[in-house]
Amino acid sequence: MTNDETVDQGTASKPRLFYVDNLRILLTMLVILHHLAIGYGAPGNNIYVEAGKISTVSTILMTLFVAINQAFFMGFFFMISSYFAPGSYDRKGPGPFVLDRLKRLGIPLLFYIVVLDPLINFVMARYRGYTGSLGEYLGLHLQSTINYKALGVGPLWFVAVLLIFSLVYALWRLVFRQPVAPPPSEGKAPSNWAIAGFALVLGLLTFVVRVWIPVGEQFRLLGIQLAHFPQYIALFIAGIVAYRRNWFSALSVSQAKVWLGMIVPLLLLFFALLVFGGALEGDLDSTMGGVHWQSLYYSVWEQFMCVAMVVTLLVWFRTKFNRQGSLARRMSAAAYATYIFHRPVITLLALALASIRLDLALKFIFVAPLAVALSFVVGYVVKQLPVARDIV
Repeated sequence: MTNDETVDQGTASKPRLFYVDNLRILLTMLVILHHLAIGYGAPGNNIYVEAGKISTVSTILMTLFVAINQAFFMGFFFMISSYFAPGSYDRKGPGPFVLDRLKRLGIPLLFYIVVLDPLINFVMARYRGYTGSLGEYLGLHLQSTINYKALGVGPLWFVAVLLIFSLVYALWRLVFRQPVAPPPSEGKAPSNWAIAGFALVLGLLTFVVRVWIPVGEQFRLLGIQLAHFPQYIALFIAGIVAYRRNWFSALSVSQAKVWLGMIVPLLLLFFALLVFGGALEGDLDSTMGGVHWQSLYYSVWEQFMCVAMVVTLLVWFRTKFNRQGSLARRMSAAAYATYIFHRPVITLLALALASIRLDLALKFIFVAPLAVALSFVVGYVVKQLPVARDIV
């Protein structure tokens, strides 16, 4: 996720993985579109949700879009981020590794909490009728933060969690003092049966967690949903193991074809859940958690969709997109800054276009390319600033 990971690819022992840079671009785009879709009628929480008409078919399609995203994209981000952690730790040692993570993750997180979140919330408050000054609002914002014990991390919950995971990894390396071992030039990837077993066990574990912590229930301080954490932890660990065993390169095209073939049946299974699980009648609680067959079904479905998307995209990008032109290089360099700044960008864009009345799904289609482009332009500009160049 961070620029440091891009640098880590250029080591002498491991060729530069352009396809991982390109995957990071894709995942950043999906994050932007995911939050934009929620603003235009898809289920979820967002700082701006536009009122308007949306057809039943459009609602189902947008629900499917965000469900697929939620099934894999943040877990994939954790996996890609952890993939470069062992090499970085090996080269730098524990002290510099931790300091580097505090700089590249901690500073952007603090900037978002102290600067970006209050400003975007002030803009939204003014849009909703607040008439006070910025100074007056900042006092109210600080008081609200103290009262509710909730930091305004927004989408940077991922950065906060990645920092925690990285510090835990550094502590684990320090305690067990693992010897530095270069990744093998060749490795054997886990079989499809092993991957399926991983998805099944992870799905069952996710179901158990959601008996007590359903989807949507947040740990308020960092704005994180613990219902998704079995996947995030598992894929963070998988990324570390994948580096040592060279799994990214070892996964075969034939394996990817199997998982690609699973995606359409999984989509049909999701539609079956919508139809027979009560979601179309408004009963989402049974799917989100508790001791319900819908929650078990959704938990297992989510993890199988996750591994299907991760394996398919890894192999597809490795074989087809392991190169970059000038535009892709710029987008890759700006991806982290884009992630940090995309929320204010798409919120301001949505507010600017609020007077245009369209079916919300149709509006999403029209606004999406502009939202992605503007977010990356802002990210690229931020990346050029001397103060940000070595951080994001």
